Amino acid sequence: MNSLSGRFLVLTTVFVMLAEVLIFVPSVARFRVDYLVSRLERAQIASLALLANEMIDPKLEAELLENAEIYNVVLLRDAVRQLVLSSPLPAPVAVTYDLRDTSPPELIRDAFADMIHTGDRVLRVIGVPVRQAGLQIEITLPAAPLRAAMLEYGVRILILSAVISVLTAGLLFLAVQRFLVRPIKRVIAAMVSYAAAPEDTRRIIEPSAGVRELREAEATLQTLQTQLTGALRQKDRLAQLGSAVAKVSHDLRNILTTAQLFTDRLDASDDPMVKRMAPKLVNSITRAVNLCESTLAFGRAEEPPPALSRVALAPILHDVVDGERLASGDHDLSFAEDVPVGMAVRADPEQLHRVLSNLIRNARQAIVASGKPGEISVTASETEDAWRIDIIDTGPGLPARARDHLFTAFQGGARKGGSGLGLTIAAELARGHGGRLELVDTGPTGTRFALHLPKTIVTTDREMS
Repeated sequence: MNSLSGRFLVLTTVFVMLAEVLIFVPSVARFRVDYLVSRLERAQIASLALLANEMIDPKLEAELLENAEIYNVVLLRDAVRQLVLSSPLPAPVAVTYDLRDTSPPELIRDAFADMIHTGDRVLRVIGVPVRQAGLQIEITLPAAPLRAAMLEYGVRILILSAVISVLTAGLLFLAVQRFLVRPIKRVIAAMVSYAAAPEDTRRIIEPSAGVRELREAEATLQTLQTQLTGALRQKDRLAQLGSAVAKVSHDLRNILTTAQLFTDRLDASDDPMVKRMAPKLVNSITRAVNLCESTLAFGRAEEPPPALSRVALAPILHDVVDGERLASGDHDLSFAEDVPVGMAVRADPEQLHRVLSNLIRNARQAIVASGKPGEISVTASETEDAWRIDIIDTGPGLPARARDHLFTAFQGGARKGGSGLGLTIAAELARGHGGRLELVDTGPTGTRFALHLPKTIVTTDREMS
């Protein structure tokens, strides 16, 4: 009986039996009243027969009393109380019942009292004669036949109740099987089938239940399965992309290493332009090699922890801005740097360079894509607890989709065709420093990002400042 339908069957049977018991109690009381009233009517008829012929044979009187199942009859007519029929009583009167003015609770109480008591008791019953044949009729009768009739009636009621309960429970059992259990089993089977191959869209459940609540559950399950299937597909694509990026990074690292060897010879050139550009080219190639190494490391584990040290902010920022200025070409784009002299932050220089490069590159690409002139300014400040670097641009602002998934890979891209990896990587690197990257403001007049780097680093044994 651990199944839903089995428990429902048991509960239905119990509840129907309980309802029948509640019906049984007043029914037995009503049967007792009808029994006593019928005896009063029989006694009245026998009395009228005697009154019609005052000289009646004693044998006929005894037969009348026996047929009425009573001992004697007393009529109250014309204010005169008259013993009409009589016979010897086998025992004294045990209890008197007045049916003229009795409440339902009293009738139920008296009925159960008559069923409980055994033995040859004598009852006195008082009632009103029918058809105004007198003012009052009073009879005495044995309690045993009344008790036997009540028990027989009760047994019939209980048997009928049991039959009704079984039939009702059976019908409800079949209804539950048809409208609840089968749809639930179908949902379970669909879940098991989907779990075996969640990438197979054919296994996604199609709502078909006739019960509204079950249909809503199936529709919700369909939505969850659809979303999960999409997420698993994206996960597979990301895994494949990661594998491809790792292979490309491996080969690109080898190519860049070879290029790095050739750039060493540029230092011997006498061309002033070459002498000025050669260090930047070497730094860019070195940074690309490091990025490839980090990408390969990321394929094996998480982003490597930053190697924190005190580094001057201005040279790193200047290097990033120079690179973006060259990348902007002939576009009317200006750059501004406002860094306090001598400001040094605690950071990994390579990772800090990547954070600033991603943020400034995004700003430059947004302004260039808009086709309008613009400005990118970087300001730095510090408090007792942290350093703050603000990257501000006058671009068109971030679209709503980019704001909703700002730091989510492959979803927070602001440009058409963008992957959104830049902000995701920047935010992850900031968290690796114990800091955070936040979008302060964005709109038609521009965007402001703020990079917060803490001055205090909590270690396992002490705090460093």
